Amino acid sequence: MIDLNALPPDIEALIFDCDGTLVDTPPVYARAWAAGLRSSGREMAPEWYLARAGMSEHVLMNEFEALEGVVLDRKEVVDLMRAAFLAELAGLREIDAIAAIARQNRGRRPMAVASGGSRAIVTATLQATGLTAIFDTIVTIDDVGRAKPAPDLFLEAAKRLGIPAAGCLVFEDSREGLEAAKSAGMRAIDVLEILLAG
Repeated sequence: MIDLNALPPDIEALIFDCDGTLVDTPPVYARAWAAGLRSSGREMAPEWYLARAGMSEHVLMNEFEALEGVVLDRKEVVDLMRAAFLAELAGLREIDAIAAIARQNRGRRPMAVASGGSRAIVTATLQATGLTAIFDTIVTIDDVGRAKPAPDLFLEAAKRLGIPAAGCLVFEDSREGLEAAKSAGMRAIDVLEILLAG
């Protein structure tokens, strides 16, 4: 693993996922998705969501439809889910070990957040945890056409930072995100390794 205390000089920028990387949102999302998906007349088990926590909204709903054999009113589900999530903003906590890396590099390297979440939720999450000002740009699924594992989110972040993909280091917690970073031609760190080591 890359030594975070002495990053190689060719790492020019850092890109962070948000959910499960910078902020401990998966438990909140699990409750919010359960609330949203309940409108289908079916219950979603928290464990089912947690196994898919890196998925974007529509990919997750595709999987739920396939599992339950239902057709969701997607706007209703998303509206209910987002309202339930935003109602819990005050309880959100940053993931200390990863947020500390971002804070240590503020002003030393360009930094971005690249999240498969919606702009409304990602922005609110970063504001609620006091992380917004650390980053030069925030890229969400609303800014690009495709979710992770497609590389689009990371490539857009690198473009906004003005740094070639090869000069970017990505921090991710999901398989989809790590695959997206690799597809983008970026080095990546699985933050779960940092958290388990700590």
